[in-house]
Amino acid sequence: MDLLPFTAEHAATVAGWPASPEEVLLWCGRRESPVTGETVAGWQEDPEVHGYVLVEDGDGDADGDGALLGYGEVWTDAEEDEAELARVVVAPPARGRGVGRVLVRALLDRARGAGFDDVFLRVHPENAVALRCYEGAGFVRVDPDEAAGWNAAQPVAYVWLTWPARVTGTP
Repeated sequence: MDLLPFTAEHAATVAGWPASPEEVLLWCGRRESPVTGETVAGWQEDPEVHGYVLVEDGDGDADGDGALLGYGEVWTDAEEDEAELARVVVAPPARGRGVGRVLVRALLDRARGAGFDDVFLRVHPENAVALRCYEGAGFVRVDPDEAAGWNAAQPVAYVWLTWPARVTGTP
């Protein structure tokens, strides 16, 4: 599997993965469903949003011509010196095979490789599958008081997680 930069050609495919309004809400927090390819492509217009796709290489080389398995973003904030993993979704045929964990670890590697030691993500409180995925990839919940402060301006009380280096001081 390879993590490649998102391109507009991926947008319609990624937009079609959530099968219901509930999945859309849990994935990207939007109440409008379905999400369009134009919306997904438009997310990339923000210079702090870096979208990626995870592909299964079909022929053994690294050209990315295999099936799309997942999508996710690294949101960078140079002023705060932190990154957030966001809008992570796995293609329906690839779910339940550990692809989400591979995708999350690959996105984390991109964030850390860009110099961000503080890496966070937030999960809709009803998205138990995603929470298991992120915790399985090694993320831990932030302090409840810190999460409450961050949630003050949010539409829901997200579950906030961080890469353990922030908690333990280890690489």
